[in-house]
Amino acid sequence: MNVVVAIDSFKGSLSSAEAGNAVKNGILRCCPDAEVKICPLADGGEGTVEALVTGMGGIFCRKKVAGPLGSEVEARYGIVGDNTAVIEMAEAAGLPLLKEEERNPLNTTTYGVGELIKDGIEKGCRRFFIGIGGSATNDGGVGILQALGFDFLDEKGQQIPFGARGLEMLSKITTEHVIPELKACEFHIACDVTNPLCGENGCSAVFGPQKGADEEMILKMDHWLAQYAAIASRKFKNADALKPGTGAAGGCGFAFSAFLNGVLEPGIKVVLEMTGTERYVKEADVVVTGEGRLDGQTVMGKAPAGVAALAKKYGKPVIAFAGSVTKDARKCNQYGIDAYFPILREISSLEDAMEKERAGKNMEDTVEQVFRLLSVNVKNDILPASDR
Repeated sequence: MNVVVAIDSFKGSLSSAEAGNAVKNGILRCCPDAEVKICPLADGGEGTVEALVTGMGGIFCRKKVAGPLGSEVEARYGIVGDNTAVIEMAEAAGLPLLKEEERNPLNTTTYGVGELIKDGIEKGCRRFFIGIGGSATNDGGVGILQALGFDFLDEKGQQIPFGARGLEMLSKITTEHVIPELKACEFHIACDVTNPLCGENGCSAVFGPQKGADEEMILKMDHWLAQYAAIASRKFKNADALKPGTGAAGGCGFAFSAFLNGVLEPGIKVVLEMTGTERYVKEADVVVTGEGRLDGQTVMGKAPAGVAALAKKYGKPVIAFAGSVTKDARKCNQYGIDAYFPILREISSLEDAMEKERAGKNMEDTVEQVFRLLSVNVKNDILPASDR
């Protein structure tokens, strides 16, 4: 039996690699001759760097950069494969880096994210995969671009200050000091939202409140971002503020698309391509996926749904394991997950269930029982030939 395991992390409990190894151990208990391939899995959000670096044998890098309020933070990113840098924006500009009372998108900047990109370039990276979820910013990605050498100037020719408030002063954008290596770089942006830059569905209106914006701030920021897009469009042909996804991460989708020719695409799609998961799925008899909580939203672009869609491209059966499942998880059966199983083995508190050692053992025990039945079906020729 050839099994491919591509399972997302159980946040706060098991990493993608740890969950995958637990699945493998459970399978080998009852099917010692099985071939089990573990593919790292993430969707571009929290845990992506960990999953890809660990699963692909990459290296972790640490860099002191400007945090969301400009003060120094230590951020981590990874380098995998052929000098591909994997960056989570939240490491340098994320909401968790701020106290509740510090949240104010007028002041927060993405400059530190640009510093991480610059560090990757200095280490020889020319391909970048960037997850832009969880940002505390609404600066249109200007901070990122400033760190890479773009000049955002006011009427006096001075650099505008950090944060969304700087956009109010923007008069001119110049490129004389841009890092020359950027011309050879490609950017793949994990973007699972379709919001435009401005308007009622734009980043200020939809995501501003969770970053600390009130109604007055939202109106101002939306106006400033529209001005910013207009100025950018005079010089950059890709500066389309209506393009789906440009409102992601407080306008960072716009910055990557307009200034760096970045490709905005679902995170799971990029991860599956980076890890070469498709070639393993193509040869598999069974595909295993899952995540911490399987529910109705799983089918809305989350990692297990992406794995299931890939598996069904080749007619492969898909089994999912989760820390917990909800009633509306039944939707998963309509999107390629043939059967799913919660791994909880006994009544316990959430804290106990999420304890790493316990969660790993629960995974192994549950997987073992499912594959005992599956192996019997294979031996008795119950499954169709295409599923063996």
